[in-house]
Amino acid sequence: MEKVKVGIIGTGNISPAYINGCRAFDILDLVACADMDMNKAAAAAKEHDIPKVLTVDEMLADPEIEFIINLTIPAVHAEVSLKIIAAGKHPYSEKPLAVSREDGYKVIRAAKDKGLLVGCAPDTFLFGPHQTCRKLIDDGCIGQPVAAVAFMMGHGPEGWHPNPDFFYQVGGGPLFDMGPYYITCLVNLLGPVKRVAAITRASFPERVAKDGHKIPVQIATHVAGTLEFHSGAIATLINSFDIWKHQLPRMEVYGATGSLYVPDPNGYENKVLMFQQGGEGWQQQELTHGDDWKRGIGLADMAYALRTGRTHRASGELAYHVLDVMHCFDESSHSGRHVEVQSTCARPAALPVGLPARQLDV
Repeated sequence: MEKVKVGIIGTGNISPAYINGCRAFDILDLVACADMDMNKAAAAAKEHDIPKVLTVDEMLADPEIEFIINLTIPAVHAEVSLKIIAAGKHPYSEKPLAVSREDGYKVIRAAKDKGLLVGCAPDTFLFGPHQTCRKLIDDGCIGQPVAAVAFMMGHGPEGWHPNPDFFYQVGGGPLFDMGPYYITCLVNLLGPVKRVAAITRASFPERVAKDGHKIPVQIATHVAGTLEFHSGAIATLINSFDIWKHQLPRMEVYGATGSLYVPDPNGYENKVLMFQQGGEGWQQQELTHGDDWKRGIGLADMAYALRTGRTHRASGELAYHVLDVMHCFDESSHSGRHVEVQSTCARPAALPVGLPARQLDV
């Protein structure tokens, strides 16, 4: 199958994960990188042996590049994706798809009007452990799912990230930065969300970065809520930058006849545990899908979709639904009521078992 040539806009902290991810799949050919800071782009190209260093305008005009990975800050995700679409190329964005629903819809609409695909992180729900969990649920191993929990709780990125300020600006925070991993994973396992009830708050007015500068907090830093899915399942989600330590699981799904421990969708843990009614405690499950995939699997899946005409999994429609759900958290907290989720999406298709190494189609 003909390779898809890829460029990256944004060579910051997350870019090495995507560079390595592109090189994990035969269908992707990473040919160029760009950044507002050309010195950063040149340094990344040298370190990772990327053939071309381009300005953003040069990348948009490059006729051989079909996909562009948008690794800019959240506040400009939509703006950059719209420029990519206007140039006739397919955008794959870091999460979230956009900061506002309106901008997210503009991206989806613009791509549809031009016959282009939109992809968006996170794609970690396609990793082997999470596809194993999906298969166990689909095979009925824990019965009909009735409930789930998802916890991401820490004390914020200011203690480790080199440029943490944007995490505390609109479009950041524990929900918009980390929530997409957990909500996307839940949609993969349980289907789209019907309604949300939540309480959110900013616990502290400012944070202190590791270099000592103070960061004003513009968003909620502790988010607690309940999601009801169209399937009937109910999930509890807590995302927080205000917690020093905890002993809660990352994710679990509870069914009519058993329970499933789901690995962190923002990590590389490959332990899947299952308890079944009448069994003897938690049992570790053999993975049904490989555990060696990297971030970029969603991009590779989109490349196969481009070449074959099938539907891709880490889609713009899925990312827009997750964006919509996250906005419902704040709206529920501010209004003191349940909020119906206006969007929906198809539950992403499960990956087939037994895929060849470095490939996503058989």
